[in-house]
Order: sequence, then C-alpha cells, then structure tokens
Amino acid sequence: MILGSGGPSSIRQNGVVEEKAMVSGHDWVGNLGPALDPERVLQEIGLKPGQTMLDVGCGEGRFSVIAAAIVGAEGKVLAFDISEERIEALRRTIEEQSLDQIEAFVADVTETIPVPEGTVDVCFVANVLHELVEDGTARGGLSEVRRVMRPDGILAILEFKKDVDRPPGPPLSVRLSPEDLEGLLSQHGLDLVSTTGVGSYHYLSLFAPREAEG
Repeated sequence: MILGSGGPSSIRQNGVVEEKAMVSGHDWVGNLGPALDPERVLQEIGLKPGQTMLDVGCGEGRFSVIAAAIVGAEGKVLAFDISEERIEALRRTIEEQSLDQIEAFVADVTETIPVPEGTVDVCFVANVLHELVEDGTARGGLSEVRRVMRPDGILAILEFKKDVDRPPGPPLSVRLSPEDLEGLLSQHGLDLVSTTGVGSYHYLSLFAPREAEG
C-alpha cells in the first residue's frame, strides 16, 4: 500500500490477484465533517507564518488550504498524494483561490519525496500511518519523512483513537495508540513532544528530532 493513496491495492484470493479500493487518510477526514476541525489541528501543531509544511497524503487538500492561510505568502505548503485525481482537484482549488504558496504534486512517500533534505518545518501525516504499519512499509515512509525535516522541525501525526469502538475510521485492530506511535517513532530518532485529543475520534502526537548525543 502507498500512503494516503485511496487507490487500488492488490490482494490475492484463491490464487487470483484482485484489486481492492483503499481509503485514504484524508477520505476518512472528509467523512467526519464538523467532528474534526482542521484549523484546530493546525493550531495545536503550532504552524506559523513563513514556515514550510509538508502535507503527506494530502488528498484534495482539506488541511493544505487552511495551512496556506496560516503560513501566508512567505510560507510554503508542499502537498502530495499518490492519486493524480486528488492532486488535480487540489490544483483546481489552488487556481480558483490563488493559493500560490501551495505546491501540489503526485508522489509516493514509501519511495522518494521530491523535496530537498532538511527543508521542512512541519511534516503532517493524517490518518495514514496505521496503513503503513499494517502493510510493513512504515520504515521506508518514516525514513523519507525524517530526511526532509529540518533539525528543529516537527512531525505531526494525526490518528484515530484506539479506545473509541465506533465508526468512522479503520478497524480497532489496525489503529495505533499513542504508545505505539512513541515506540515506532523512537526508532527513527524522533522523541515525543506532546499528545492531545483533537475531537471525539482523533488524537494528535507531535515529535521532534532527537539531539545527537556527545
């Protein structure tokens, strides 16, 4: 699976490879309506004017558009998704609203993100990390995210609460707890800064690069 794709994923049943439609993280967000406020999430992250934010698996840009207003004309929002259809939808929004600070492009976080090393202030990953963990591709994806972060950058992970046994969201068996995230991110040199509930179904965990010892 590829992060935030919403596209097909191959599965094998009775020896036959079939295609299964995957739900992207931003599809989950879009289905929540007022239950999750993107502006509140970005405020909790501490996104500031002039910063560069990477929106991983951006979908049609629900967070990217609001982030653009926060970072302003001097900032930048790098928004990517594996789905060409979603990126085209975001590009139409960019044109209609003259959001020149958003750069939208097709990419796969488990491969290589076309972003220079150490240039991103905030890396934002919404409702998709559990998919990478489930498919065994989290190591490559997180390594690539870690590569583009500034030494003083923040990785913001938005995930569904594991103790809320109700829709919307993925099955409880694949959800990640804050403790799961902390253990996983520690392996990539990232330490927990804070965890905050952001709505009935979600929590937000912020991580910062670990300072080099010695």
